[in-house]
Parts: sequence; C-alpha cells; structure tokens
Amino acid sequence: MNYLNSEKKQELFETYGKSNTNTGSAESQVALFSYRIAHLTEHLKKNKHDYNTQRSLLRLVGKRRSLLDYLKRVDIERYRAIIKALNLRK
Repeated sequence: MNYLNSEKKQELFETYGKSNTNTGSAESQVALFSYRIAHLTEHLKKNKHDYNTQRSLLRLVGKRRSLLDYLKRVDIERYRAIIKALNLRK
C-alpha cells in the first residue's frame, strides 16, 4: 500500500475528522475509504481482470455505505456535510 503513506492518512484525518488523532470518527473513516476506493478504481481501469482487487473494492464500497447509513441515522447534518465535502452522489 505505498500509495497511502502515513502523511496522507494524517492529512485525511485532519481534514475530515476533528483532529489528526481522531482516526475512528465515521467522517475520517469514510474519507479514508473514499480515497482507497478512488485508487482501486484507477487500478481496475488498467487491470480489468484483477478479480481480487475487484472484490476488495466492492467490500470497501459496502463498508463506506454502512458508515454513511449509520451517520444518516445518527446525525443527518454530519452525513450531509461529509457527502458534500467528498462530492459523493447522494
């Protein structure tokens, strides 16, 4: 996973979590998943038959969806903010 070094993770947590030590917040996890999803999507565009990566991508999308559903259920404002910040569809 050389595309995702610790500096990039810290940057994501600082931007979307409340602080760079708040790595467990739903917003920071969604941001991290979104970054990884974008990377795997680019990889799959070049390697169409990489089925292990395809499966990993689908699992990540499912995890992100679950976290977003949780956020929507618990705090709709935080949900709307993270959707807007990451330019996700909904």
